[in-house]
Amino acid sequence: MSKPTTHSRTIPRNSGHSGRSVDALLSDFGHQLPRQPEAAAPAHDPTPLFRPANRRGPLRRNQGWAPSLPPVAGWRMTSDQAPALWPFVAGPGLPPTGAQIGVDDFSGGAFYADPVGWTLDDSIPVTNTNVFCFGDPGRGKSGTTKAFVLRMSDFGYKTLILGDIKDEYESLCHWFGVEPIAVGQGLRARINPLDFGPLIHGWENLTPAEARTRATVVFGRWGTLVRGLVGSQKVGDVHVPYGPTEARVVDQALRTLTGYADGQTRLTETTLPELSKLIEDPSDELVNECRYANRRQFLDDTRLLRDALNRLVRGVLAGIFDARTTIDVDWTAPIQSLSLSRLKPLGDEAVAIALACTSSWGRGVREVSDPNQLNITIRDEVWLQLRLGPDAVKSFDADLRLSRSEGSVQWCNMHHPANFEAIADAGSQSSMIARDLAKLASTTIYHGIDDPDAVPTSLGPVAHHAITEWACQNKGRALWKVGDRQFRVQTVLHPAERALFDTNEALAGKGPEHGPIPDGLAREPEWARGGLS
Repeated sequence: MSKPTTHSRTIPRNSGHSGRSVDALLSDFGHQLPRQPEAAAPAHDPTPLFRPANRRGPLRRNQGWAPSLPPVAGWRMTSDQAPALWPFVAGPGLPPTGAQIGVDDFSGGAFYADPVGWTLDDSIPVTNTNVFCFGDPGRGKSGTTKAFVLRMSDFGYKTLILGDIKDEYESLCHWFGVEPIAVGQGLRARINPLDFGPLIHGWENLTPAEARTRATVVFGRWGTLVRGLVGSQKVGDVHVPYGPTEARVVDQALRTLTGYADGQTRLTETTLPELSKLIEDPSDELVNECRYANRRQFLDDTRLLRDALNRLVRGVLAGIFDARTTIDVDWTAPIQSLSLSRLKPLGDEAVAIALACTSSWGRGVREVSDPNQLNITIRDEVWLQLRLGPDAVKSFDADLRLSRSEGSVQWCNMHHPANFEAIADAGSQSSMIARDLAKLASTTIYHGIDDPDAVPTSLGPVAHHAITEWACQNKGRALWKVGDRQFRVQTVLHPAERALFDTNEALAGKGPEHGPIPDGLAREPEWARGGLS
């Protein structure tokens, strides 16, 4: 007889209980409870990609856990210093209008110069079209100036070079097909600083009110010129005084010479020698109009004025500015230049007086112009004219103040901003006027200047470093101050432009006439083909 089979199940150790489970009991009798299906494996790994990390580091051996945090460093600086230490995003630049000058060092984009457009744009803090360009010789002032002139000509701008002392613009004029006007003793060209200009046209048809308005403009310009010329002369170390009495004598003499004092409708052009002669030998009408008791009193009171005019007429002005204008300026050409290089042997004073005369003449010939015509006036070596004295400074000041109404860009090249303060004694009237001149240009260009003392401290340390360090490292670099905005700009020239703008011709022993025009720029001028109005 077989022995019954015994079903037993071993209770696993460490099961946590001593009895048998229900499913084990049922399995002894052949019953199996249904099993819950196992969950499918997830399609992706649920482990998070990024896990929050303890700010002190993982708490493990050799894992760099720090029991305390380092102290936070604090820095204090000004707004012009902060961009040099922190990667701030550059603000909006200037609109891409006008001449493309080069590359903005901050943004890496192109930099455009458009003084007239900036003045008309209310979002740009520019109130006038004047430009002052500073920099040591050889730092790229001439290249930037010529690039601006050449590239703005494509927009219809016409340029007048009022006094090319070193013939730097001669090659540029030749490229445009224009012959510069050479001014100097022994040459045929004569420029009359007392030229009426376009204002003389149609004078006989003017109403009395219109004639008075034009006369105020003309005689005011002439008075400013004579004031500057007379004030440039010295008695010892003192400039010849030019007060209200001298101004009245000169104004009345000019009105007499032109016929305006007699009510003539057809006025006569006069010259500086004729003015000097009338004051030297005054008529009875002039003596009475100037309110002198007699001729002797007139001569005694105007002795310095007569001597100063006589010296100018017989000296620096002789053969150049002592006759009626003989040159015929073609204003349809995109550029005209007055070359004063022949005056350099006469000294700085002669060149400065010539600059003052050409400045007055240039203002006169452009007093009536097409309102749609935009002009550029280039003034080189301005510091020479400013050194003539306070009256010359006032004359230059008057030219700058008229730029907005004339629709012209007055571009003035100088060496250092300190030239404004060095033209006269500290605290004098001339020095104060000169310092205010810097405010008459909303756009200022600072090329490299080696002397840190020549850079205004008001620009701030960052701008000061850019001018004395960064801009000195490469030719053509400059800090452009447009209103209250500053831009570090590298002027970029085409190889053909670089050859055309070369200012080292004298050092290389060659001149513009010794070599052909660069092939990259050789072309017939557009204005000659009717391309420019």
